[in-house]
Amino acid sequence: MKDSLVIIPTYNEKENVAEIVRAVLSQPSGFELLIVDDNSPDGTAEIVKSLMLEYPDRLHLEERAGKLGLGTAYIHGFRWALARHYEFIFEMDADFSHPPEDLNNLYHACKTDGNDVAIGSRYVTGVNVVNWPMSRVMLSFFASYYVRMVTGMPFRDTTAGFKCYRRSVLETIDLDKVRFMGYAFQIEMKFLAWKFGFNITEVPIIFTDRTKGKSKMSGGIVKEAVLGVMQIKVGSLFRTYRRETEADLEQSLSYVEKEA
Repeated sequence: MKDSLVIIPTYNEKENVAEIVRAVLSQPSGFELLIVDDNSPDGTAEIVKSLMLEYPDRLHLEERAGKLGLGTAYIHGFRWALARHYEFIFEMDADFSHPPEDLNNLYHACKTDGNDVAIGSRYVTGVNVVNWPMSRVMLSFFASYYVRMVTGMPFRDTTAGFKCYRRSVLETIDLDKVRFMGYAFQIEMKFLAWKFGFNITEVPIIFTDRTKGKSKMSGGIVKEAVLGVMQIKVGSLFRTYRRETEADLEQSLSYVEKEA
């Protein structure tokens, strides 16, 4: 079983991609890295291909036909990782808003401390955000508060996109039924992991806004998140969340053997 894979979706990240690849692959925990590129017209994928010669066994690239959304990019990466049996699977942005050195803290929160999900949190020890205007800090902070009030999730940073999952979490969540593909995707994934009863922890990080390239944030993304939270909560009222235990698996195997 392979150990750990970092997934970074990209679209027009030529200013950042080479630097973020080297930063991730230089970490002491020995991560592998998958770039999921949505046919960036600026040549992001070509830069990654050239770097694959430098990191032939640790850097991987999946190219998609077009800009299909953040959530679909991560789900594509999750399926790729599960098929190759990685145990710890990470989400991360390409723009250095998520500090590469904090990948190690998320990793140890799961591997050493036994958590199933580790969230790189901007708000668990106050407000740790650099280079954002106050209006955006307030929007993000109160968006997390709104999500907590509606869903009941206890986490301080409910919209964070910097996370580590054990593979068992992604195997339990039915990825075909994840509804949201934009900003609300991050909320929905945390909500599903929480409802299935996985152990989730927040690890403090300092979030620094991008200095290169263009932000992908838009009014439509915020609108999806606001409306999506209500849909996530209402949908949960008509669904049961149950993980298969070893006893369940043994019972199923016994039934199959008996029928045979």
